[in-house]
Amino acid sequence: MIGFEGAIIRYARAAVAAVDDVSFSAPRGAITAVVGPNGSGKSTLVRALLQLTPLASGSITIDGTSLAQLDRRAVARRVAVVSQRESLVFPLPVWEYVALGRHPHEGPWAAAPARSDVAITGALDRAGILSLGDRSTDELSGGEWQRVRIARALAQGGEALVLDEPTTFLDIAHEMSMFELFARLARDGMAVLLVSHQLNLVARFADTIVLLHRGRVAASGTPADVMRASVLEEVYEWPLLITRDPAVGAPALLPLRNRGSRSSSQSP
Repeated sequence: MIGFEGAIIRYARAAVAAVDDVSFSAPRGAITAVVGPNGSGKSTLVRALLQLTPLASGSITIDGTSLAQLDRRAVARRVAVVSQRESLVFPLPVWEYVALGRHPHEGPWAAAPARSDVAITGALDRAGILSLGDRSTDELSGGEWQRVRIARALAQGGEALVLDEPTTFLDIAHEMSMFELFARLARDGMAVLLVSHQLNLVARFADTIVLLHRGRVAASGTPADVMRASVLEEVYEWPLLITRDPAVGAPALLPLRNRGSRSSSQSP
């Protein structure tokens, strides 16, 4: 569905490429997770997909067609994106904000409003925020605002959902409910491309993990392939232990105390 092939992205005046020869695909019916330390190039890939950052080389494709050959409206009808950062110029009722997701599907005179109403209500319900429809966006907590943004992407529909750190500000219950939702969407045939720091949750839910390090792919494969101490310690530069999640058997990461450092509060 979504493919990156030999993608190279450079920012002006940067000494090295932010993304350097990255290739992977996010197929329908699966969760593909992109992970890695801060500054490894994860969000840069999302910006490139949104056509906010140009490729220096390589390509991004949707069903084999180059992104450069598709107009923005056509891309928006097929791929919904929840970016990491977003702020509104002025507050909106939640319902109206989520309704913005239907814009790519409407004609110049906002055709088919009834169909859009069903999509909006369904999106609010799936995100667990149906009761917030009449609230103003400036009255929301950080977690509520994040779920409203996910609801807008769900209302947008399409065949792929791209999420950059989607569970930021969410508590444990809502974080888990969002990952369960992403899993259901994938089972229903959607391509889910997920950028996340939550390695243990990713290992539970993702079909494929792409680990980035300094703009390059350090490892790629199943959670068992990527979640190995020898790989992750080198990338994250911290001692780690890989265990098994007792609930589902997935690999789980446990950061260790760094034996080479001592707390400043310790007595000599």
